[in-house]
Amino acid sequence: MKKCLVLILVFMFNLQIFSEENGWIRINQIGYLTNDIKNAVLLLKVETDVNEFEVINSFNDKVVLTSSKVKKYGKYAAFTQAYRLDFSTLTKIGTYYIKAGKYKSPDFKIGNDVYNGSSDYLLNYLRQQRCGFNPFLNDSCHTHDGFIIYKGEQDSLHIDVTGGWHDASDYLQYLTTSATTAYQMMFAYQENPAAFNDEYNKNGQLGKNKIPDILDEAKWGLDWLLKMNPNDEEYYNQIADDRDHAGFRLPTKDSANYGKGLERPVYFINGKIQGVYNYKNRTTGVSSSVAKYASTFALGAVLFKEFDSEFSEKLFNKAVSAYEFAKKYPGYCQTAPGKAPYFYEEENWVDDMQLAAIQLYKLTNNSEYLADAVNYSKEEHFTPWMGKDTVKHYQYYPFVNLSNYLGAQLSKENALLFNSNMEEGLTKIYERGINNPFFIGIPFVWCSNNFVSAAITLSRLYFKSSNNSKFLEMETSLRDWLFGCNPWGVSMVIGLPDDGKYPLDPHSSLAHLYNYKLSGGLVDGPVYGAIFNNLKWLQIVNGDEYKDFQSDLVVYHDDFGDYSTNEPTMDGTASLTYYLGEMQNLGNQYKSEEKYTVNNGAIIRGDKAKKEISLVFTAHEFADGADVIINALNKHNIKASFFFTGDFYRNEEYKPLIEKLIDNGNYVGAHSNKHILYNDWGNRDSTLVSKEELFADIDDNYKEMAKFGINKEDAKYYLPPYEWHNGQICKWSEEIGIQVVNITPGTGINQDWTIPVEGSKYYSSEELLKKLYKYENDNGLNGFILLMHFGTDPRRTDKLYNHLDEILTNFINKGYKFNKIDELLSNKKTK
Repeated sequence: MKKCLVLILVFMFNLQIFSEENGWIRINQIGYLTNDIKNAVLLLKVETDVNEFEVINSFNDKVVLTSSKVKKYGKYAAFTQAYRLDFSTLTKIGTYYIKAGKYKSPDFKIGNDVYNGSSDYLLNYLRQQRCGFNPFLNDSCHTHDGFIIYKGEQDSLHIDVTGGWHDASDYLQYLTTSATTAYQMMFAYQENPAAFNDEYNKNGQLGKNKIPDILDEAKWGLDWLLKMNPNDEEYYNQIADDRDHAGFRLPTKDSANYGKGLERPVYFINGKIQGVYNYKNRTTGVSSSVAKYASTFALGAVLFKEFDSEFSEKLFNKAVSAYEFAKKYPGYCQTAPGKAPYFYEEENWVDDMQLAAIQLYKLTNNSEYLADAVNYSKEEHFTPWMGKDTVKHYQYYPFVNLSNYLGAQLSKENALLFNSNMEEGLTKIYERGINNPFFIGIPFVWCSNNFVSAAITLSRLYFKSSNNSKFLEMETSLRDWLFGCNPWGVSMVIGLPDDGKYPLDPHSSLAHLYNYKLSGGLVDGPVYGAIFNNLKWLQIVNGDEYKDFQSDLVVYHDDFGDYSTNEPTMDGTASLTYYLGEMQNLGNQYKSEEKYTVNNGAIIRGDKAKKEISLVFTAHEFADGADVIINALNKHNIKASFFFTGDFYRNEEYKPLIEKLIDNGNYVGAHSNKHILYNDWGNRDSTLVSKEELFADIDDNYKEMAKFGINKEDAKYYLPPYEWHNGQICKWSEEIGIQVVNITPGTGINQDWTIPVEGSKYYSSEELLKKLYKYENDNGLNGFILLMHFGTDPRRTDKLYNHLDEILTNFINKGYKFNKIDELLSNKKTK
């Protein structure tokens, strides 16, 4: 009886704990780059006011950030309310967790190597999907493919099309997704070649072959595409149909019967409606499919030229022929259904023609292709799913149109058109997502994760092309969604990160029947509750561990019975290779810049390992130190940096002086137009100017500099008025291509402007020199941005600049080198 009582008490205690678990903090399980926009989402089942949160070091439990940057949202999905927690100001590398009230997040990392190897990791799943020889199984499958259908008199004839990849967990193969998969991997390599290693050979087996693994994988697809296009007017769209859905089995044990033994049907592209049973597609032409051949062959011709010139030449000729054929028979070509109504319902084709045209322009430099690309871009500005609540299955495909980005890079005269197309589509997604805690504006239809991947890809490319950061918060939020910052707290990529929470029971015969461990696959992702409830043959087999997080709005299940949300796909996986490669590259850029000290977005110190100082002077009204300063610099053969306001540049009295500084080889830059205060002295985060006011002020400053032959490209480093800034000012400045710099704190010599009437706030030159020398003796000045004023109020008669010769002599004798600001930060890449 006592044992029963104890068990009951324990059960009730556990039940009480469970019932009190009514809040969760979701984070990106992979982690965050140091300079990322960083947000977590607090989800609650109860009404609770949250006004601040803490970020805590996981190793010593010390609070590193207390923030009130909390944005409250109402009901979302299964939750009563939600909060968005912004901790972007935390840039220090480390491992942390977040606490908001009694709620605690999992640990997460901040570091610039968190994405390293992630793009290569995705290739594991592509190798597992290989048809023909499969290196994961170390065996071959579908070696009898296949027999032709929909080609009249040639129906039932054998055609060798073994190879390529299985589309998903079934073993169908589609030109549509296969060409897109190969193209996106090659695009990923083209944009970030350093992100990819060479650890596998062409057969997908361990062993280097002097070709990056991602190109080996792409070539596996290209070789198959060549088989599916045996001559200039013969193109095939599909191998097998849903008769293949005969239950879980290994591909090497596939026994699907299509009436010709182990041969499977190969669908000829005839531009007409197809479907061997009651269900039919709605094909209108060939362009959507054949143009995919053209763009993929064209990009392959560029990238494989250095590895296999003969192969490259073959792809070149194929690309040209495919484009002409696609142009001759416009329209979309859908995949063919079988016994079920499900097929890829692609209804757009102009985007495919645009991509093929721009790739052929890059390949041939023939302006006719560029003209075609421009015309196609005017017909379909952006992929039409953007901004919609729902779409049919693969109705608009590929999910991202990469040709606008490529066009902007290849044709400066049309860059505005191509960039505006990208912006238009992104704005549609932005407007749908801005009012929910996850900033997610994609439709929760089948393969929703592919839409997320498309959106983050387009946002990153738009930022690279236009330098407009408008969509970066949305982009990072959507990226974070894929890696755990979602209602279920699960990464949508199998095995990534290895210590994270990711799908363990995917819809896959390899995993379900044979307990093979999949790795790298992006699963389909969450769908609307209405879609889940109406799909045929769908069931939850092993119970719903996420039942508390499901809603009528959206559901996700880690269960092999849910093919709608938990099936990994090859094209979805390939679509992420670009973005993760980009994140690795960006992290490595940040890592190379870690030698610089950044505060609220401004660089405030150079490389601490180098005994270098940048001496800078600012001026708005006064220039009484000009002669003394110039003479001291000339005496020691030193170049310095001068930051002047627009008013200073306009002053006729100072024009000869400015010209002299320029002639002497000094850095001459901007310091605002009217020397206005940008952000509050007492509350640094309180910005006192609008973005438009800031842009106007800086622009007017540069306009005055232009009269002296100085343009923005010559002087990208910008020192704000009063030497005072915040993160918002720096973000806005980056949008117009300038990098904020500021003084290195510690020495105090920037107080050389103070005047005696200020009493205790006044610092004499003797005090300032004493403080400077002591600081240098105790800490050193490596990488310092050391600021003095070019002139000061006449009420200050004790001028620090009169001691400049002494300062220079002292530090030169100690081995310091003086550099201009652009030299001190020569390895810093301004945006």
